[in-house]
Amino acid sequence: MYHWLRHGFFRLEPEKAHDLAMASLDIGARTGLLKTLYPKPDDCPVDCLGLHFKNPVGLAAGLDKDGDHLDALGALGFGFIELGTVTPKPQPGNERPRMFRLEQHGALINRMGFNNKGVDHLVENLKKRRYTGIVGANVGKQKDTSIDNAAADYAICIEKVFPHCDYITINISSPNTKNLRALQDQGHLSELLSELVGLRNSLSHEHQTNRPLLIKIAPDWEEMALVQALETIADSGIDGVIATNTTLDRESVKGHALANEAGGLSGQPVRPAANHVLAVARRVLGDHFPLVGVGGIASGDDAAEKKRLGADLVQIYTGLIYEGPGLIKECVAAWPQTN
Repeated sequence: MYHWLRHGFFRLEPEKAHDLAMASLDIGARTGLLKTLYPKPDDCPVDCLGLHFKNPVGLAAGLDKDGDHLDALGALGFGFIELGTVTPKPQPGNERPRMFRLEQHGALINRMGFNNKGVDHLVENLKKRRYTGIVGANVGKQKDTSIDNAAADYAICIEKVFPHCDYITINISSPNTKNLRALQDQGHLSELLSELVGLRNSLSHEHQTNRPLLIKIAPDWEEMALVQALETIADSGIDGVIATNTTLDRESVKGHALANEAGGLSGQPVRPAANHVLAVARRVLGDHFPLVGVGGIASGDDAAEKKRLGADLVQIYTGLIYEGPGLIKECVAAWPQTN
């Protein structure tokens, strides 16, 4: 059924299709139709980051930046949902068009630019959520904030979401905010993580509760730089790594009419690079460091491969758009079969 729906959605401009899909999910959740069409997967519990997940399959940040559709998305059976990326103040993002489908590759290119309604709007939605699963908040910096002042933006968001979510992700790897990835450089990274881990520790003491702090990294690395960044992360006190964000590499879609559109490429073409970064992260960070695998999951086998490479949890986004909500149940079913 979803493939017929997708055919209709794909006749629309991508952002219009997204808005219609989210509105349809809201209606489906309120009427109970979602539960009929997409029964939740069986429980496949995972304990990670000091949290208990009903299953290891989550929604990656970006689909619901502001938490406007949290309860509807939760009805699909995700083990956890990550909202954002959110910034201290609302911002419109980059000019349209800014999202493109590469259908034969099962891929998207986006240059959204952290369009969101601001952290206060997200907090209000978190306060009134009915979804009882794990919810993460992905935070970033304003487009016009310099790299040298970026930590202040992250700190504002962390302080505001801390009492209302289950974990927090620092996004330093989106390719769509100018110079953001410079925060992955050795000096910037060490300084940023030191400040934000210190803030998290202070907030944990103030609120008498912990919120795991994760960092989302890019798939585009020289090997030595990746290892050095991971060693910095290991020494920082950060709680987990999400590997990976979208890629700037276009080799896998070379020749496609849209291949030269600016932005991050997601979906099946990013899988090899994302899997490589995940495997290196597991090697460098050790057996017990929490890792979330994301990038190129379009089947249960893809999710199982992430686990074999070292992922404790996985997230989907582009695969959900192409394969539909049934992908969640498929990935959960594949998870226990791996070693």
